[in-house]
Amino acid sequence: MRTALDTNILSLFWSGEPSAPIVAAQLSQARADGALAVSALVFVELSAIPTGSPRRVEALLKEMNIAVDFDLGEEVWQLAATSFAAYAVRRRRSGGGLPKRLPADFVIAAHASLRADRLMTRDASRYRVDFPQLRLL
Repeated sequence: MRTALDTNILSLFWSGEPSAPIVAAQLSQARADGALAVSALVFVELSAIPTGSPRRVEALLKEMNIAVDFDLGEEVWQLAATSFAAYAVRRRRSGGGLPKRLPADFVIAAHASLRADRLMTRDASRYRVDFPQLRLL
């Protein structure tokens, strides 16, 4: 079983949030079930948080034995584009105006859908409508 991780899972370890120990236990269980991975986009987002940098992210991922999928491939980008376009149409039709979600969320979910068995995230509701086939933790 391969678990893809959302940015909000790993950023907890630098934020000092009270929920970090709970998420760490869940992450340990996911690791016991199989491999852990992040998309290149998660790597980029982690590098941009106030306490992050590319070197620090590399060290964290190595220490936690988390693979980075730098080459996402056309299939992931196509699924992200299709899903984001469908979301944008729904949002405009509902009277909600322009899309508010970022394309990054769609790439992260497309990566998890096609390159992993599930996505570990703190924002499951964000992905349910656009990626109903994606197993969420």
